[in-house]
Amino acid sequence: MSQPTRILFVCLGNICRSPLAEGLFLHHASQAGVQHLFEVDSAGTNGLHVGEDPDPRTRRNAAKHGIELNHKGRKFEKADFDNWDYILVMDKQNQHTVRTYTNDDLHLTKIHLLRNWDPISEAQEVPDPWYGGEEGFEQVFQILHRSTENLLRQLLKGHIL
Repeated sequence: MSQPTRILFVCLGNICRSPLAEGLFLHHASQAGVQHLFEVDSAGTNGLHVGEDPDPRTRRNAAKHGIELNHKGRKFEKADFDNWDYILVMDKQNQHTVRTYTNDDLHLTKIHLLRNWDPISEAQEVPDPWYGGEEGFEQVFQILHRSTENLLRQLLKGHIL
């Protein structure tokens, strides 16, 4: 039996976007009966929320859609390059920060903007809903729902990153 594909989602604080992307990807994989093919986690580029639950607004929005988030915040670290096959970041600032951890070409090929898999938008970044209202959290949910669902679909078709 082959090793599971290991995916790490990364945002700034690991309490809004990346734990939601993690939860959504796991939900899609479970719905498709393929959760055993993947190992998924999330992390933040800063350490301000290590050990914390996802933001209450993110949890509330996810629950409204039937998604339960079981994650404690953690900080991205250099060892993640060796532990994960794909490192999917939410925005260009996250991408830049993650790239500062390495100059290894193999490591750098693992880093991708998650929104590259958004099937209905050419936007590159998932906006940070932290300073906005509930509508921002819903917008992020919809973006991540589409992007993680399409990512899973592409991985299952063998279209590797």
